[in-house]
Amino acid sequence: MQKRFRIFSYLFMACLIGCSSVTEYDLQGHRGARGLLPENSVPGFLLALEYGVDTIEMDVVVSADSHVVVSHEPWMSPEICSHPDGTVVGEEEAMSLNLFTMPYERIALFDCGSRGNERFPEQEPLSVVKPLLADALRAVESAAETPVRYNIEIKSRKEGDGVFHPDVDTFASLVHQVIDEYELMDRTTIQSFDPRSLESYHRIAPQATLALLVSNEWGFQANMDRLSFLPQIYSPNHRLVDRALVDSVHSAGLTIVPWTINETARMRELLDLGVDGLITDYPDRAKAMAN
Repeated sequence: MQKRFRIFSYLFMACLIGCSSVTEYDLQGHRGARGLLPENSVPGFLLALEYGVDTIEMDVVVSADSHVVVSHEPWMSPEICSHPDGTVVGEEEAMSLNLFTMPYERIALFDCGSRGNERFPEQEPLSVVKPLLADALRAVESAAETPVRYNIEIKSRKEGDGVFHPDVDTFASLVHQVIDEYELMDRTTIQSFDPRSLESYHRIAPQATLALLVSNEWGFQANMDRLSFLPQIYSPNHRLVDRALVDSVHSAGLTIVPWTINETARMRELLDLGVDGLITDYPDRAKAMAN
């Protein structure tokens, strides 16, 4: 009887540990649910909701008429976009289809979903346009049964100033205006690889939750030194994450949310290391892992 009790106690404690490592984290749908539906699209965001994500991750750029548009590239991607007449956007012309030089009315004529995406064979092709950030937020807020968070990436870089996007102060201000209009400040994280954009947003809204995106191998402290303040979140490429990095981030009082993790084995490994969230193209896989 004593032996059976010890075995039960061990299994019970193991379950508690396992359950907390799998369920207590911020599940973020990368570009909505890119593995399943076209990226950065309203249908993709709504599907991510169906899989119970805590946060919807998306990217934003700016149109010629100063609208904030949900898009990963500041141009029409030759990988997924088609002209209004249905012809495929070619590699050689893609960057000339610069969204910063196009009014939103023209941007909305391009289809960026019907072709699917060769890199994501499970993705269902669907005719979609690049939505305005305002329209995406409105759609999600209307559909969500419980409050959801947003993780919005400002897509800026120094060489793109005045070419593919406005100066970072203007960019940050335009994004903030939309978020403030929908009263979503307390449920929104602003992320960027560009420290300048985070600095700008921090000046506009000192209380905002900010995340530094990292793809380099400089290390935690070197990346923190690029900012004049401490952001709440450190968000590295998942390949850079090990126990030492997790410990360093937590010791500094930050949370760590790596990107973009699509294999369940790696999801489990990262959760065991103690990360605070996962950004994935496949929220369905993450949910299945927890069941």
